[in-house]
Amino acid sequence: MRRSIVRRTAVATSAFSMALLVSACGSDKPAASEGKDKGKESAAAAPAAKVLSEAELDKLILTESDVKDLKVSKATEADLALAKSVTADKAECKPLVDVMALRPVGTPGATALRKVMAMPPKAAENASPEEKMKAGMAVLSGTVTADMLGSYEGKGAAESLAKLRTAGETCGGGFVMNAGSDKTKITKVAPATFSGGDEAVAFTLTLDVEGTTGTTHVVAVRKGNSLATFHAQSLAGKAELPKAVIDAQLAKLK
Repeated sequence: MRRSIVRRTAVATSAFSMALLVSACGSDKPAASEGKDKGKESAAAAPAAKVLSEAELDKLILTESDVKDLKVSKATEADLALAKSVTADKAECKPLVDVMALRPVGTPGATALRKVMAMPPKAAENASPEEKMKAGMAVLSGTVTADMLGSYEGKGAAESLAKLRTAGETCGGGFVMNAGSDKTKITKVAPATFSGGDEAVAFTLTLDVEGTTGTTHVVAVRKGNSLATFHAQSLAGKAELPKAVIDAQLAKLK
């Protein structure tokens, strides 16, 4: 894999930069959750449901005991600082970019965020240098998923999911994502298949990375007045839909 493609793929998913992938294996200072704004669109979440606090969401979000062969870590201050600079050239595509940039869609009362990284088997102690290098590259090219839980007042979760669905449909022809001076072209947003919770929506995004095609996935699932959003990417260019991660997270939501 060319070094420039690795760099540009990281930029292509802005908030999930190389720094994010490295910090998924490290112990940088975790960041606090955030999120506020108001959505207007669709259907029914339970209006009387309790809005959960950040502490309560922290008990519901994935931990390493919930999943096998995956590294779970908190987002760092550096991750979220980079995320704040990410924008889209089309305002209607903002909900998609919010998920890709570690931000909540709409206005949750509280959020919890984790990064979930696939961890391939380590090379044996007596492995050759080539085998150890191959194992290291497998770690870097694995799928990394942002898992965010948000708890909303009234119909906020349903309205936020509807916003994301509308953005995916409206932005099917693509858009440009800006992170500081870097620009990344998303050439296609295609509907994907995922079902779960009370309602769900999923999209596969195709990226143009220096003439090389890459893909990432955006998924949102609502359960009552909680909304779980996921963004999966890989420095190898083509991420896998993180079904095991999503299923494990949904199993923890009541």
